[in-house]
Amino acid sequence: MLCRMIVKWRTLCDAARGPVVTYALIAACCAVFFLGPASGLNPAYGTGDLLMETGTAYFRHWGVVPDELFSGAGRPLLTPLTALFVHGSWLHLLGNMLFLYVFGAMTEERMGRAPFLVFYVCTGYLALAAYAAANASSDQTLVGASGAISAALGAFLCLFPRARVTSLFPFLLFLPLRFPAWIVLLFWFGLQWLAAHRAGSGPGVAYLAHVVGFSLGFCYAWARYRRTTRVRRPVTAGEGDSQP
Repeated sequence: MLCRMIVKWRTLCDAARGPVVTYALIAACCAVFFLGPASGLNPAYGTGDLLMETGTAYFRHWGVVPDELFSGAGRPLLTPLTALFVHGSWLHLLGNMLFLYVFGAMTEERMGRAPFLVFYVCTGYLALAAYAAANASSDQTLVGASGAISAALGAFLCLFPRARVTSLFPFLLFLPLRFPAWIVLLFWFGLQWLAAHRAGSGPGVAYLAHVVGFSLGFCYAWARYRRTTRVRRPVTAGEGDSQP
């Protein structure tokens, strides 16, 4: 009986030392999505054309609208924070949460809970604001945690460059292959960089926010932790070329 109590206590302690912030962020994003119109699970938003209308209004209220962000009004300045928890589709949500779970947990473990939360929110805000500044005349709504998660990827590259990442690449018939993190993440960053130069300001993936977030995350981790020993640990990731 005593042995069982000790085992349970150790299990609880191990859970308490886990990436609590990462799990909390995932839970918050999922809860917001399930309660919002994009999930289709909340009858309060109606169906059909009504669902589309209420959904559009919902995203404009909580998302970033570039031509409103720098209008001088106070409320739009908060939207880069609220937009971090809003996602436009099931695929958008699941892709982001997969990357946050894989790369955010180890990054949080290295940084610490409170520093990681501040890092996540600040880099996410700046990434969305940078995209809005580059497309200041656009009235297209921007939502999602992509900028903040891209920052976690950049920090991961700096902190765990030799960690082994299992990735699935479509052009390799989705075979699970293991590569060092620096190969996978630099390849991903290169794709975002190229896509950002080809993308317009209309609807679609905000590649520029990915590039800015990744760069901010890497630079912060390098400036903050460059004098400490880099950690070598294995990790298993999802599709290496999926969009966060």
